[in-house]
This record gives sequence, C-alpha cells and structure tokens, in this order.
Amino acid sequence: QVQLVESGGGLVQAGGSLRLSCAASIRASGRTFGNYVMGWFRQAPGLEREFVAKISWRGGSTYYADSVKDRFTISRDNAKNTVYLQMNSLKSEDTAVYLCAAALTLEGKYDYWGRGTQVTVSS
Repeated sequence: QVQLVESGGGLVQAGGSLRLSCAASIRASGRTFGNYVMGWFRQAPGLEREFVAKISWRGGSTYYADSVKDRFTISRDNAKNTVYLQMNSLKSEDTAVYLCAAALTLEGKYDYWGRGTQVTVSS
C-alpha cells in the first residue's frame, strides 16, 4: 500500500514558477520508495488526464511530455520519500490539477495515485 500526498500548488502569474512535492508513505511489505517509478500527471477541466513527467527508481532517467520539456524538471529524494516537480516559465495552459503516481516499472501501470494539487496560472 502506497499513500501519496501532493503539495505546493497555488496561483501564479504567467512566466512564474512553482515547485510541487509529493510525499509517499509506503506500507507495502518489503518495498521502499526506491522500488517505485514516480510520475506526475495533470488534468484540466473537461480534458483527459495527461502525462507530464516520470523518473526512474533512483532518479537516473527522466522523461517529459513535449509540452513541458525544457520548462519542468522532475526529481526525487529517496531518503525523504518525496518526488518533486519544478515548474518554470508557466503558461495559462499549464492550469490543471497535478497528481503524482507510483508504478513498479517504467512502462507499467500506475497503481497508486495522490488526490492532486491545483495549479492555476493567470495570464
């Protein structure tokens, strides 16, 4: 069992920055935070949930959606059971609820999800 709690969302002007955090509580027997690939997704009103970024178990590999590449940076601190999303040069189209999720493999299904944190970018 993995519980994920996001924080750091808010209202920011276009061009500004925010840093999201996702803290994990791991209750799975024999597993630690480092056993999970962590991803960030977002969902805007009326739209489907979309992939934003993901990071491998120890942080050695990262992957981004084209829409956020070169603006967003995903990172993780396994000692703190936390994954981060640094968002720079924010645009109005980045407005959404941002959710973090955990998977056991890079291409696998995300089994655990947080409830999300709202990011609103004003133009």
